[in-house]
Amino acid sequence: MKISVRHRLIKEIPVLEVVSEQDKNNSLPLVIYYHGWQTAKELSLTQARKLAKKGIRVILPDAMNHGERKTGGVSPIPSVTFWSSIQYNIIEFSQLVRHFDKQGLIMEDKIGVGGVSMGGITTCALLTQHPEIKAAVCMMGTPSPLRYIDRVMTRAAEMDIFVPKDLPLLLSWVAHYDLSKQPEKIAKRPVLFWHGTEDPKIPYSDVSDFYEGIKDKPFAENSQFMTGMEEGHLVKGEMMDVVAEWFEREL
Repeated sequence: MKISVRHRLIKEIPVLEVVSEQDKNNSLPLVIYYHGWQTAKELSLTQARKLAKKGIRVILPDAMNHGERKTGGVSPIPSVTFWSSIQYNIIEFSQLVRHFDKQGLIMEDKIGVGGVSMGGITTCALLTQHPEIKAAVCMMGTPSPLRYIDRVMTRAAEMDIFVPKDLPLLLSWVAHYDLSKQPEKIAKRPVLFWHGTEDPKIPYSDVSDFYEGIKDKPFAENSQFMTGMEEGHLVKGEMMDVVAEWFEREL
């Protein structure tokens, strides 16, 4: 199967559209897949190709401050550029979906979202406000972003790094997108979580604690949590295959 990788600007958002050559003009399930912190859309191409082989149209956007949209350095205030990038991902999600919907390229409203690390955080955040998402995958992200912000504040204080006292207020929008505070928003949608036990960037416990608290709830009956034993902050090819099979089955 020949896979088409097309660079596009959608309302000034640089993306890669990855889809089988034979189906690029046909309506297909749509998956928007988000990259991680300080990387770029190209690093998700292996995952996108695996998804495209399953008959899915995949859109890989560059987050603000990343890839083609990298305009300067990272803010000296910990976490500010990080959360700004996630906020732009959330804001622009509907714009990307609308573009393909207007062209009649989304099959039966089958919309999926996924991502790694920062992209996984984006995914969980989107689930809180977008019921049109039919299936999702969070790889190495966290559904508990407020917990993440608290951790940044604590570490900064321990390391004597300056953080404005009103940082939580400046990031107050995050509370509305914290899936751990409103897990019922999963609403029986298929959501796959994967996390490595030795992840040095986002603690495994952030996801395992969340899942333990929801696994027996009716709204989470189609959710699944997979553990990468002794694995760090890296998604291997075998798990990319699992992600592709998940979306093929659930979309």
